[in-house]
Amino acid sequence: MLKDMLCRRTTIRRYRKEDVSDALIDELLDSAMRTQTMGNLQLYSVVRTRSEEMKQRLLPTHFGQPMVVDAPVVLTICADFHRTTRWCEEREAQPGYGNVLSLMNAMSDALLFTQTFSLLAEEAGLGLCYLGTTIYNPGQIIDVLGLPQLVMPVATLTVGWPDERPVISDRLPLSAIVHEETYHDYSRADIDRLYQPKEALPENREFVRVNGKQTLAQVFTDCRYRREDNEAMSETFLETMRRQGFMV
Repeated sequence: MLKDMLCRRTTIRRYRKEDVSDALIDELLDSAMRTQTMGNLQLYSVVRTRSEEMKQRLLPTHFGQPMVVDAPVVLTICADFHRTTRWCEEREAQPGYGNVLSLMNAMSDALLFTQTFSLLAEEAGLGLCYLGTTIYNPGQIIDVLGLPQLVMPVATLTVGWPDERPVISDRLPLSAIVHEETYHDYSRADIDRLYQPKEALPENREFVRVNGKQTLAQVFTDCRYRREDNEAMSETFLETMRRQGFMV
């Protein structure tokens, strides 16, 4: 059952030296196209990378993460208003999609599609790693993949047959994310109740120790997702939005 599969799912970074056929990937992609989409426009495209040369070119855009070259297939999912714009232009319609709202709509479409594909792929026995680095280096990925204007890379999946069985990562309790009727802010007591079990896990305590910090939160603010990095990459993303025609 889907629920049981989700409760057991893990991120796979090591893959067997075994091919994943285009026929299987195409079947999964085709099924994933039944996911929700704004106006039935399907505002996404997928670039499939198999060649060693192209994987090596993508590798630095994902900070050298080895699964980019180790996985048999790399899928870059893009928010795509270019195809819809070309359709409008060829049908005597006047498109107006060079704006932030259009990008947000296309990104939502692309991420919904990515999640649906991921569920189908894992159900088929494949292992996946979702690379958040895609939106850190969009300009470099655009250059490598030759993406035209009104196309932005938003997600990358490395895909293959699993060669590891990682432990299941922790999650916050349901009460951390559900708000009844209106949003209720979090008190200090709420934060303690929701986060102390996560902070008490041996692997997270070790994470704090090896990073020389006092709390798990400091690892995230001072080491993993630093303010200066976030601000710099935000500027890069905004500049890439301009370059791709989404801030006309």
